Amino acid sequence: MIKNFKRHILMPLAIASMAILPFASAHAADPVTVNVTLLTASDMDTMTDNGTRGGAARLAAVIKAERAANANTIYAFPGDLLSPSIMAGFDKGAHMVELLNMAAPDVLAPGNHEFDFGHENFLARMAEGNFTKLGSNIRWKDGSKIDGIEDTKMFEFEGIKIGYMGMTTEDTVNISSPGDVMFTSTLDAATTNAALLREAGADLVVAVVHESQAIDFDLINRAGIDVVQSGHDHVLHIFYDGRSAIVESKEEAEYVVAMDIEFTIGENRDGSRRVRWWPNFRIIDTATVTPDPEVAAVVKKYEDTLSAELDIVIGTTAVELDTLRISVRTGENAFGNFVADALRKAVDADIAFTNGGGIRANKIYDSGVEITRRDILSELPFGNTNVKLELTGAIIVEMLEHSVRAVPEASGGFMHVSGMTFDVDSNAESGSRVSNVMIGGAAIDLGKTYTASTNNFTAGGGDGYSMLRGANNLIDPMSAKFIANDVMVLVRELGEISPKIEGRINIK
Repeated sequence: MIKNFKRHILMPLAIASMAILPFASAHAADPVTVNVTLLTASDMDTMTDNGTRGGAARLAAVIKAERAANANTIYAFPGDLLSPSIMAGFDKGAHMVELLNMAAPDVLAPGNHEFDFGHENFLARMAEGNFTKLGSNIRWKDGSKIDGIEDTKMFEFEGIKIGYMGMTTEDTVNISSPGDVMFTSTLDAATTNAALLREAGADLVVAVVHESQAIDFDLINRAGIDVVQSGHDHVLHIFYDGRSAIVESKEEAEYVVAMDIEFTIGENRDGSRRVRWWPNFRIIDTATVTPDPEVAAVVKKYEDTLSAELDIVIGTTAVELDTLRISVRTGENAFGNFVADALRKAVDADIAFTNGGGIRANKIYDSGVEITRRDILSELPFGNTNVKLELTGAIIVEMLEHSVRAVPEASGGFMHVSGMTFDVDSNAESGSRVSNVMIGGAAIDLGKTYTASTNNFTAGGGDGYSMLRGANNLIDPMSAKFIANDVMVLVRELGEISPKIEGRINIK
């Protein structure tokens, strides 16, 4: 009995011991934790702060502090650096590259404004940048790659591999001047490169993109991207669904978004490597940051150069003026009306129209403040000229339909008008929203030819205004005046300006 008892007891113990050994072996190595910080700042085309936050010096201070706190840091800049600004009108964005180099990003994906001065300037400025340029969907028109612009880059920290790619909005061909450069499908480029990066061992795949928010979501939902560091929308946005993340940092370095990722490297039961990651997000308001003194000194050097010519008072405003991005891109705007009036008056046209995306200072002017040359050039920094076209009433209506196609959403192509009024039904289908168009107090005649003042960008088909391309221009392009000058002339002439919203564009 005793022998049988021992046999029955010992056999289960031996079996249990055999079962425990593989389990213990699979968990012999303790999980390893690696902490990596991803920084996002984009859409910074002006070097100075707004008196409270933003600007190159505050951004540099944040980047230096974050890198000092964690050597495992990747700083990405998702585009829009070179333009528009007053100084860019002089050096085509070279000063911004100099300033960004002082606390250089690890990767930069070009934005549409990198192409405002043509592809040759784009290449020259990018060559000056001490950072990796990622343009996975940027190609010459013959399909070949552009020297100095890479598709992907792999980072490695303590055994963790993070694969990066960069894309630029396909709409750049319509909203900028890329010349011989083309932009392939963002989604296709992302899908292809995500697969290649994972084959190369990437534990996390990141896309740095200058794209719309809708495309950002396509990238995580359809292209296999884990993290999107985005620009272009000028919004502060953080999204995480437990699987993928999207961050965007608004504009002008007002905020920097830090994404602190904890990676855990362990083993699966079969002994294979397992990586898990979890993000925490920090929104750094640069109003809390002391500007970096070295960068601030360079900014001051440029500002001093500009001040002698630009800080000259040309008039005052009797009313508050709002040039905030959201205001000039969604509806009738007092300052937009003033610009359109100045253009129409300068060339004696029947009507005038100018795109809200060309009004850039993004600020509020209190009533009673002085208006300077700097103010007008900050608002109208592109160096566009005032052209005078001949357009039929039918083309004008087509132009207006294109202008309001996105209402109530913001659009840089939204037109401010002079010499005309019209109604908009925002609930109607795009292309059938405009009605009751009046020019000079009379209903528009679709067959009649009118004279129209606008900027050379939209006259050439920019912002999707293809219907204007090829219209008869009554002003020799070499003789056309800068629209900023025409606006300054009207401010000086009036001395005190008081534009208002007066029912030119009635949106229902």
